[in-house]
Amino acid sequence: MLKRVLTLMTILSVFCAPTVFARTVVNGIDANYPPFAYVDKNGNPAGFDVDAMNWIAEEMGFEVEHKPMEWSTIVQSVVARKIDTVMSGMTITDERKKQVNFSIPYWTVENVFVVREDSDLTAEQIMASKGRVGYQAGTSDGKWLAEANEKEGWGLELRQYDSAPQIVTEIINGRIIAGGMNMSPAQDAIDKKKPVKIAGTFGVREDFGVAMRYEEKELEKLINDGLRKLMADPYWEELKAKHIKDKK
Repeated sequence: MLKRVLTLMTILSVFCAPTVFARTVVNGIDANYPPFAYVDKNGNPAGFDVDAMNWIAEEMGFEVEHKPMEWSTIVQSVVARKIDTVMSGMTITDERKKQVNFSIPYWTVENVFVVREDSDLTAEQIMASKGRVGYQAGTSDGKWLAEANEKEGWGLELRQYDSAPQIVTEIINGRIIAGGMNMSPAQDAIDKKKPVKIAGTFGVREDFGVAMRYEEKELEKLINDGLRKLMADPYWEELKAKHIKDKK
């Protein structure tokens, strides 16, 4: 009789136990997109999104590995199953949604022009300048600039770079008159005392989300539930205080 009771209890415990995601999630990140994601001086993934995903993984009961990837092909890496997610300051766009699914939004950003600290250029003057302007390859803000440049006939000489910090260096050295990027990496450069400033905004405000494959329904639920819990937890404010000065 005791044996039967123990067997029944074992069966019930299996069916009543919470679901545990049974694999390590590989999260693709940009290696140089502070403050959201980057590789620190010790070679470790770091940043707002890295810490956020680590918290979600611990809270929701799965393991996560952060993998620096080439940004311009990172969406294709999700589709090809080289990585499972991208939580690395990725804006939700209609074009990307044709290939990957997105979580609920967790951050909203503006796109800005960055110029040297001693520059008097405004956003309007930059667009009318026909000068050299940089943007990061594979970004939605860069795509907007390229399309608007052609459609509006601005005549800008657009140059692609691998990262926002690289664009800032080019601005400081005078090789380009301005760079287009999200507000947060621009503010990060200013906070690090780089001799640059924000000249104005362009494009539209955009939302960040976690990218993943459409068929990963269990993972989608885990990420969305984890994001909701994180944004309701005091740790969310700690993350913003630690990493981001522009607390939208």
